[in-house]
Amino acid sequence: MRKTPAAALPKEVLRSVRRIEIGTRRVIDETMAGAYHSSFKGQGMEFAEVREYVPGDDVRTIDWNVTARTGRPHVKQFVEERELTVVLAVDVSASGSFGSRSRSKGEAMAMLGALLSFSAARNGDKVGLMLFSDRVEAWIPPAKGRLHSLRCLREMLAREAEGRGTDVALAMGELRKLLRRRAVVVLVSDFLDEGYERSLRLLNGRHDLLALGIVDPRETELPESGLIELEDAETGETALIDCGDAAFRKRFADAASLRRRKLADSFRRMGVDFVEVPLHDEMERVLDPVVRYFRRRAHARA
Repeated sequence: MRKTPAAALPKEVLRSVRRIEIGTRRVIDETMAGAYHSSFKGQGMEFAEVREYVPGDDVRTIDWNVTARTGRPHVKQFVEERELTVVLAVDVSASGSFGSRSRSKGEAMAMLGALLSFSAARNGDKVGLMLFSDRVEAWIPPAKGRLHSLRCLREMLAREAEGRGTDVALAMGELRKLLRRRAVVVLVSDFLDEGYERSLRLLNGRHDLLALGIVDPRETELPESGLIELEDAETGETALIDCGDAAFRKRFADAASLRRRKLADSFRRMGVDFVEVPLHDEMERVLDPVVRYFRRRAHARA
């Protein structure tokens, strides 16, 4: 994967990187750090040592090889495996350029990715990044540290995708090949795609999968205005619609509401946690649904 040096990036991208880093750091300091840590506490156990058996030990932990060699019963001891691998799979298809607020859906996705990446770095976990459209646009293998997280953020903001469409199934299939050990996979997209359910089920069978769905207010409700021309960013198709027609606006809102319910229901059937993230002008309001999700998850694990 080609790597863009920070010094070669446009100034507006560097300003966005700095703004998002500062904004997400504040949220992490105030609310996210503890929830993130507690959410993944006890993800797994790793072998620590063998010691002699004492009454009350679980007989299922007896190490029969050591017991036979020494003539005295010994048990295996395990400790909580704290180091995680978090992989962000971020949709960089053309629909991410849309935004009716002060930021696009693509920038909101980068904010969410930064929140999780910097939280993982704070916790000493590894972070990897896949950017995808209708193809895999970039793959950054998991690594630790703030500088690595900054690199991931720069890629999320600066990467110019070669593809325009969205192929979630392809991206998830590639991740199944790349990830040899269990990981936390966070899929960030607006999910303007179909036919990816089987690939998500397969990935979720081996990994801990979380889906974040970005939605812009204009995708759920049209403004009360006159004739406007809409263009599908991924296909280039255009349509002239009459926003002055109240009945049409209602049909549009009803169809959007039905799509959102079907999307949430499909993730529920797959057994995949799904968080809808509405677009807002304030960064904290964009991040808030994810922070609340991690608080609920931490509380449930506790």
